[in-house]
Amino acid sequence: MKDFRRYLVLKYIQYLVLSSSNTISTLLGVLGSGYVMLILQSSRVSSKSTAVFISSLAKADLLIFVSAAAELFLWTSSAAVPHTAFTPALLQNLLTANTHISVLLLSCVAVEAYLITFFPMESRSLRTVRNAGLTSRAIWLLVAAECTLLQADDVLKASGTSPSCSPGVWLLHLSSGAAALLRALSCLLGILLRTVNVYIYYKIFFSVSNRSAVRTK
Repeated sequence: MKDFRRYLVLKYIQYLVLSSSNTISTLLGVLGSGYVMLILQSSRVSSKSTAVFISSLAKADLLIFVSAAAELFLWTSSAAVPHTAFTPALLQNLLTANTHISVLLLSCVAVEAYLITFFPMESRSLRTVRNAGLTSRAIWLLVAAECTLLQADDVLKASGTSPSCSPGVWLLHLSSGAAALLRALSCLLGILLRTVNVYIYYKIFFSVSNRSAVRTK
């Protein structure tokens, strides 16, 4: 559990404290995810809802690995592989998917910690492995749908749809409008989740501090 706590602290710093991930934090995060995935294979790790969220969080870093490997491949074979509008947009959207999945999963861990601290008995029926698995899968599906829309919008913009083709123009306008709305909502949701996470851990910290102070008296 100490390793899991360190890993979660690293991930919170990477996604919820830093305004944007840098190379060092991203590399440390990927290495930490690899280490956590190895730990989760151990029989000593009990199957709990928190472990499900952490496992899904570690798997999200596979998107960074795929994006980096694809970019390296394109760089080393730039002469042989033709570059299209699809490729750079896809690589960027893989990183976007990683960020959004990670932030949502970290928020799930924070909510679970809040429930454990303040409503341990009442929330026991909610904090199950099954519910954690369903929530994780729902997050992956929603983010996949989001990035599919963003990918389609990026490709349509880069392809330069001809104004003479009215169906193409309508499709471009619809895709651009939906993508712009989605980006705005993602930005607002990111700010909201950062605020909620700070509030949750603020409440947990002072609750634990007060309990410790009462015990020492």
